[in-house]
Amino acid sequence: MARRRKGIPIHGWLNIDKPSGMTSAAVVNKVRWITKAQKAGHAGTLDPFATGVLPIALGEATKTIPFIVDEIKEYEFTACWTDERNTDDIEGQVTETSEYRPSLTDIERCIPLFKGSITQVPPAFSAIKINGERAYKLARKGEDVAMPERTVEIYELDLLEIPDSEHARFHVQCSKGTYIRALARDFARKLGGVAHLSQLRRKKVGPFLEESAISLDKLEKLWQCPAEFEDLLPLTTALDDIPAVAITETQAIRVRHGNDVAVPNTADGIVCAMDSDGPVSISKVENGILYPIRVFNI
Repeated sequence: MARRRKGIPIHGWLNIDKPSGMTSAAVVNKVRWITKAQKAGHAGTLDPFATGVLPIALGEATKTIPFIVDEIKEYEFTACWTDERNTDDIEGQVTETSEYRPSLTDIERCIPLFKGSITQVPPAFSAIKINGERAYKLARKGEDVAMPERTVEIYELDLLEIPDSEHARFHVQCSKGTYIRALARDFARKLGGVAHLSQLRRKKVGPFLEESAISLDKLEKLWQCPAEFEDLLPLTTALDDIPAVAITETQAIRVRHGNDVAVPNTADGIVCAMDSDGPVSISKVENGILYPIRVFNI
């Protein structure tokens, strides 16, 4: 007999404003503690020093996480030109210093070089697996970590301000897999200097926006009356970009048991199957037949 999962069956999304100093996993644990949810997960890791939008899926919404991970993200970050660090952010050890301080003209000339498709070597202190082990664990042991190069998309990159000679603030819109720490590091190297991130804030992940994000303190306060809580977003929030297909209650029973059903005149592709009660499954349609991929047990 399957073991019963502890907690309350809550299904939906929370848009959390992650505080600095917490890991993304710690935020998930805090959300689970506050809500008593049976299951929770986050969409897109933020470094401990970073702040901003961290979408948290509860219950069956965790099955839709891949659709948020693939979404476009927006950040604001501050590059500090004084030194480069082994983590490429403010928490690392200094590996190189420089007296060079780029001018406004220098920065503006460099920006176009980092728009569009670019290649990056992710920081050694990252969660990428190398031969089955997390890169940051190898880096902490002092091992030389050969990080694989990757191609990412930078859709927008804008200079926001130069508060002083040692810092510059930027806005970036990018694809999944982009390391903002690597972006700042490579930008400085292209200028002939060095840099690390002294500040990083995520402003947007797909439909999750900074303006509607709530703090953990606010969540804890408001969750005392769950029935009146208005910040729990529906499970389908992550599925806004995929088409919905209406199915009958009889078809929904078949789909929930993993069986395919006929949906004539429906275009091929990934869809969200819906009955009168709401989402039934993430499914794939081929030649008028709907095949369930992930079934929602609600």
